[in-house]
Amino acid sequence: MDRRMVEFVRALRAAGVRISVAESQDALFGIEKVGILNPDIFRTALKTTLVKERHDQGTFDYFFPLFFSANQPPMEDINEQLTPEQQQLMQQALDALMGDMEALRQLLEQILNGQRFSDEQLQQMGQQAGLDNGSDMYQRAWFERRMNSQAGLNQLNQMIDELLETLAEMGFSQEQLDQLEQMLRQNMRGLAEQISQYAGATIAQQMGQREPDPKPDLMDVPFHRLTDSDIEALRDQMRQLAARLRSRNALRQKRARTGSFDPRRTLRSNMRYGGVPIRLQHRSQHKKPSLVLICDLSTSMRYMVEFFLTLVYQLQDQVKRTHSFIFISDMVDITMDLEEHDSRVAVEKVMRENPPGYYSTDLGNSLATFNRDYMSLIDSRTTVIILGDGRNNHNNPRLDIAADMHRKARRLFWFCPEPPPQWGTGDSDMHLYAPLSDGVMLVRNLRELANSIDRMMADS
Repeated sequence: MDRRMVEFVRALRAAGVRISVAESQDALFGIEKVGILNPDIFRTALKTTLVKERHDQGTFDYFFPLFFSANQPPMEDINEQLTPEQQQLMQQALDALMGDMEALRQLLEQILNGQRFSDEQLQQMGQQAGLDNGSDMYQRAWFERRMNSQAGLNQLNQMIDELLETLAEMGFSQEQLDQLEQMLRQNMRGLAEQISQYAGATIAQQMGQREPDPKPDLMDVPFHRLTDSDIEALRDQMRQLAARLRSRNALRQKRARTGSFDPRRTLRSNMRYGGVPIRLQHRSQHKKPSLVLICDLSTSMRYMVEFFLTLVYQLQDQVKRTHSFIFISDMVDITMDLEEHDSRVAVEKVMRENPPGYYSTDLGNSLATFNRDYMSLIDSRTTVIILGDGRNNHNNPRLDIAADMHRKARRLFWFCPEPPPQWGTGDSDMHLYAPLSDGVMLVRNLRELANSIDRMMADS
């Protein structure tokens, strides 16, 4: 059992669950106390000692039965349900159907007898399918399909249909045929489940026998490669990340509270005292920025927009004022939503009320709406940030409005997830928008997004 426990813990670690040596020891001590006779208590003890994060509970639930479940798929001996005369007819039907297809005949007889695959059969199918090379759970379904093919389960559906037709010609009633088909299909599902359990358990053991690959820092993983569990983990880090950005910006504010020393103005203003400097002069202070945020909420940009809005609105004490907009096919003002609620709750509300759909991005039309209804928000003290990939589905990009926004604003920045070689490809208008801005910042992951926000705050 200790060896099985070690393999289980190593498999969980390979799947990304953080488990320390001390927590592994706690699990072993806990099992010594509660024993293994009660499966529910045994499972609860392991889960309590090994799982710390909510998003890891699903991983534990997935791997646990692969190591500790003794459940066998339900199978029934169908021949026991048949009369001797029906058994003789069944044998005649099998002889008529199978011919020289001995392997399928044996498989169908195995299903009729309610006989599970032996360990030798499973090992042989696994070797033929290349299961020894399995190294991660995403491969499980692929190996299952190959083992099902090796076993002949893929051809068996057609054989069962032909068998039932033959038995109907021999005089079986419809009621008998329906009952027989139900038992055959159930036993077939039992064999498929046995293959699935074997493939999963084998891969899990092989994962537990190797050292887990070092996991990359999620801050550096591109947004489009993040899994649902990665997104959840990053959401938990957002408050700490925002706190670091806030501290950094507050320190800049503190250092610049009185402005930086200006020798030229100091000498000039003190010439009345014979050139002896008495009153120090300083350059203008660092001021809190006024922001206008315009975010592309199309499917490919949603996670980036979520993190961007969450970070910016957790820094509102460092910002003079913020007006926020999202767009897909048209511009939507979300300023009030973000001001009336906590940043995380507000962003979740915005995402929920503006779901992805079968509508295409139209930045040009969105800019036209902004020009008509909201252009007065931009003045010489405003920093405008457009978060998007510049892909416009071949619509009019309205470069005239983008140029007008650039002219009126103090700064206009683009936060773009695509590198310059992709600008102008396909429906991208980014190569046209880039010259109409004060800079395009590449934001492919959360670290680059946070650094770009920090640079924007410092620029003010």
